[in-house]
Amino acid sequence: MQPFSLALLVSFITIAVAGSYNYKQVLQQSLLFYEAQRSGKLPADQRVTWRKDSALNDKGDNGEDLTGGYFDAGDFVKFGFPMAYTTTVLSWGLLDHQSGYQSASSVEECLKAIKWATDYFIKCHVSEYEYYGQVGSGNVDHNYWGRPEDMAEARPAYKITTSKPGSDLAAETAAAFAAASLVFKSSNPTYAKTLLTHAEQMYDFGYKYRGLFSDSITDSKCCYTSTHYEDELVWGAAWLYRATNDKKYLGYVDELWDSFKNMYGFDWDQKFGGAVVLLAKLTGDTKYKSAITNYCNYVYNQGTRTSKGLIFIYDWGPLRYAINIAYVCLQAADLGINAASYRAEAKKQVDYALGDAGRSYVIGFGNNPPTHAHHRAASCPDKPAVCNWNTYSGTQPNAHVLYGGLVGGPNKSDEFVDVRSDWRHTEVGCDYNACFQSILAHFIELGY
Repeated sequence: MQPFSLALLVSFITIAVAGSYNYKQVLQQSLLFYEAQRSGKLPADQRVTWRKDSALNDKGDNGEDLTGGYFDAGDFVKFGFPMAYTTTVLSWGLLDHQSGYQSASSVEECLKAIKWATDYFIKCHVSEYEYYGQVGSGNVDHNYWGRPEDMAEARPAYKITTSKPGSDLAAETAAAFAAASLVFKSSNPTYAKTLLTHAEQMYDFGYKYRGLFSDSITDSKCCYTSTHYEDELVWGAAWLYRATNDKKYLGYVDELWDSFKNMYGFDWDQKFGGAVVLLAKLTGDTKYKSAITNYCNYVYNQGTRTSKGLIFIYDWGPLRYAINIAYVCLQAADLGINAASYRAEAKKQVDYALGDAGRSYVIGFGNNPPTHAHHRAASCPDKPAVCNWNTYSGTQPNAHVLYGGLVGGPNKSDEFVDVRSDWRHTEVGCDYNACFQSILAHFIELGY
């Protein structure tokens, strides 16, 4: 493995005791994970040096520069919908828990992680009602195993327009732009203003031209099929209200409330939990407080769990769902809603991932972390070694340590087999680390 630096590697040597973990270290490693997911021309200060420049010819239909952004997971597609969700949540965590990032000496690294995405989103927003929501075909990309810099297949770009709308994609991207505009408001006000302009335009796009992005960008259905868009319109409106104080956005929420109020969940597809707790914080309205209280109480008190205590929602990336729920309920705790129990439950879910269940599920951290993550770039040894499907099927550990990557996690019986072929449990994803990193900053702030 090519090291970052000796000092950096030494700093990542961890001896974790059950129930007591170095959250600052894990947060720092999570930011390294995002560096490892970068697409495009890498910057001079890139710390994950086994990653190289890649996808430098990503272009739109008219030759627009679409380089940059993040590879979604263990593959090399740039899916705009989960990338926007990731960016919104990373921004949320830095906004509300900046002191935690400061304690971990990671504010600048988080700003860079957010800006890597928003710079790309600006490129994708080529006109008011035209946005590139995906680069690369999931169906084509998944036939290739190798380094991103060696990709030779065509990388088509897919967009939403007035005739092929994507209200969910547009509104989630609006949320990302709005949240990031608040992040950069003091340090880079010119950039923040640009982001807010894009946020307002993207929300208008999604509000006026209704439809599911996955019905317009059908290639996304390999991996991301959206179920509804009303929740993104509420979520985006909440973030634009926070960024602008313009009450018209609360009017949009009221208009959409009846179609939204009986939804659930918080992840790349479902924004209910995040939206209602954010609205509760912004407005103090009891209907939002009741919604988040009922949701958290239901999941915590009646939801399915593994025998070792993991909240188990779905078998594809189960840790992601448990930690997402923990984060929004931790936000509710900040409002004084069942604070002690919600915080204790959040810690239980995160500590399960860090080692309380008997092993770490964070690459490069703690006891017996995963070494065979479903991740093409990390699996490939340095050139001139060959990397192909034989690498994928081999029993050797990944050639590079993908520090900070949270893998999908165990099955409902708390069982985990560390093999690259089990993508439901050993793959990583940018969205997996978003609430995870934000909750770590919150824990640091709370003094955990």
